[in-house]
Amino acid sequence: MAYTEKFQAMADRARAQVSDVTPEQVDDLVTQGAVLLDIRDKEEHDADHIAGSINISRGKLEMNVEGEIPDLDATILCYCNANNRGALSAAALKNMGYKNVRYINGGLRAYRSK
Repeated sequence: MAYTEKFQAMADRARAQVSDVTPEQVDDLVTQGAVLLDIRDKEEHDADHIAGSINISRGKLEMNVEGEIPDLDATILCYCNANNRGALSAAALKNMGYKNVRYINGGLRAYRSK
């Protein structure tokens, strides 16, 4: 998908603000208690998602995340299909005070192909 220059620049800035994890690290981190946060739309989540993930769409993230994940110290792994929305969500959560938030590099596609 081709993104606008402004959107891609914003996503690139978000990626520079937060750390990522590789798809290969995800299962171990979940075993250690990490929360998987699928920030895609409900229809995307319903079609496929990582088992055990919480779904809060990017458009409602800031409004609803505290009700789902109240612990600011929780390890949270945001993901979308690839990178941009996951990174944007991780940066937004970091700005809200979540201390251990990252995004899955390559998103669901990379996780499925590992």
